Amino acid sequence: MKPHAPRVTGALVFTTATAAALIVAVTAGGAGAEPAAPSPQAAPGGVTYREAGRFTTAGKPRDLLLHPESKNLYVGSDDLADTADVNEGGLYVLNPADGSVRSTVTRIPGPTGTLARRAVTRIGAALPGDGVVFGYPLRGIGTARTGDETAAGAWVAGATVTDIGPGTGPGTALVAQGPVLAEVELATAAVRRSLTLEGGDSFAVDAARKTVWFTDFANRRLYKVDTERLAVVATVELPAGEGFGGFTEVDPQTGAVWVGLDNSVAVYAATGTRLGALSGKDLPRAARFDSATGQAFVVWQDAWDPSLPGSDNDGTLTVHRSADLTELVRPVVLPGNQVQLGVASLAVQPGAEVVLVSSPAQGTITRLERFVPPAPSPDPSSHPSPSPDPSASAPSPGSSAGTPTGPGPATSPAASPAPAGSTAAPGAVVGGTGGQPPAAGPAPAPAPHGSLASTGTTVLSLAGTAATLTLAGWALIRFRAGRPGRTGPG
Repeated sequence: MKPHAPRVTGALVFTTATAAALIVAVTAGGAGAEPAAPSPQAAPGGVTYREAGRFTTAGKPRDLLLHPESKNLYVGSDDLADTADVNEGGLYVLNPADGSVRSTVTRIPGPTGTLARRAVTRIGAALPGDGVVFGYPLRGIGTARTGDETAAGAWVAGATVTDIGPGTGPGTALVAQGPVLAEVELATAAVRRSLTLEGGDSFAVDAARKTVWFTDFANRRLYKVDTERLAVVATVELPAGEGFGGFTEVDPQTGAVWVGLDNSVAVYAATGTRLGALSGKDLPRAARFDSATGQAFVVWQDAWDPSLPGSDNDGTLTVHRSADLTELVRPVVLPGNQVQLGVASLAVQPGAEVVLVSSPAQGTITRLERFVPPAPSPDPSSHPSPSPDPSASAPSPGSSAGTPTGPGPATSPAASPAPAGSTAAPGAVVGGTGGQPPAAGPAPAPAPHGSLASTGTTVLSLAGTAATLTLAGWALIRFRAGRPGRTGPG
C-alpha cells in the first residue's frame, strides 16, 4: 500500500514544467533568436564570373582579339585533329555575344603568293576602325577585315617568325625571329630596321612609353628596348627556374610588364623595378588588362601531368588589381583547359563585364560574365520600429494608420499568415486583434522588436494556461488530503 498524493503532486510538477518550457521555447523562437550569419566570401562581395556560353564555331582557337572599335571578336585558329575531313584553320570574325560567325578568312598567301587555307597562330594588332594584323606559319604576316575571304599578306625573309606586335608607325609591324627584333612593312614584309639580342623569341609592346620588353626565357632575362632608337636601355634578371616561359604582356595604363614563368607571374614596373609576383598550382599562359577598371586577368592552364601535384585537367582564371596585385574575384575554374594541346588566350570587354577565354585542347571559346550577388535583405528584428511622429494626428477610432480615409465603407487589411513557430487563430493578423477592427481609443504603441510583437499574445496565453493548471493541481491535492487512502493494488 502506498499513498497516492505523490502521484498528484508529480503530475502537477510535470504539467507546470511543461507549460513553462513551452513558454520559454516560444519566446526563444521569436525576435530574440539571432539570424544565421552569412557564409564568408572568398573575395570581396563574392564577385565572380559565370559561364554564359561556349563557342565551338572557330576551329582550334590559338589567339583572340576583341577589336576596340568594331567590337568584333577576331580568332586566329588552327585545324582540329579530330575532324580529318575538314580544315578549320584561318581567321574568324565572331559575334562576341553568341559566337556566331560573321566572316572567315580562308585564302591566305604562301611564300610564293599561292592562296590556301592556313592556320593563324598569332594576332599582333588591331587595324583602325576594324580588322587585324596577324601572323601565320612559318614567316607570314597578313591583314584582313570583317567580310574578307582573302587576306593580304607577305612573307618575311630569314628565320621563322616567333612573335608579332604593332609597329611604331602606320603600315608597319614588329616581329621576332628568334633573338632578332625587326620592324617590317605590312605590304611587302620588307625589313626597315632590326636589333639582335643575346637570346629570346617573344616580346610585348608599350606604345605609350615607346618601349618593347623582349623576353629571353632560356637565360631568364628581360630586355627593355627603346623603339625610337631600337636599342637596349636596360636588362632585368628574371627569377631562376627550369620550366618554360608562358607570356610577356604590358599593362597599358601603368606600363608594368607581367611575365609568366613556371607556376608564377613576375611583375615589374615600367622602370624595371620588381613589384611582386603571383603564384598558383597551374601554368600561367595568358594575361590581359582592362584600363577602365584597373584590373588584370590571368589564365592558368593545367599541365595535364598526373605526376605533378594538383594536376586535375582544369585551368583557372584569376582577376587582380593591377596596382598592387590584390586578387579581386574568386578564382574561376576552367574545366578541361590544359596546356598539352595548345596555349590559351583571352580577351576582355572594356569595363570587364565580359571575359572570353580560349581552350585549344577542347576547340572552344568560353564567354564568362561578371556576376555580383544581390545584397542580403536587412533583418527587421535588428532595427526597432520607428516611433510615431508626435506631430501626426492620431487615427480616429475604428481606423488604422496608413489606411486612406474618405467616404465609403471602411475596409480592414487582409489577414497575414502566422509565421512558423507561432500560434494564431485562423484568419487572425499576427500580433494584432484577431482580424477584428481595433477598439475605440488610441492605437497601441509599436512593439520594440518586430517579431516579438507576433509572439506576445501567444506567450501571455500560455502563461495563463500554466497558472490555471497550477491552481487546479493544488485544489486536487487539498481534496485528496481530506480522504482516507484506499487499500488494494496501486
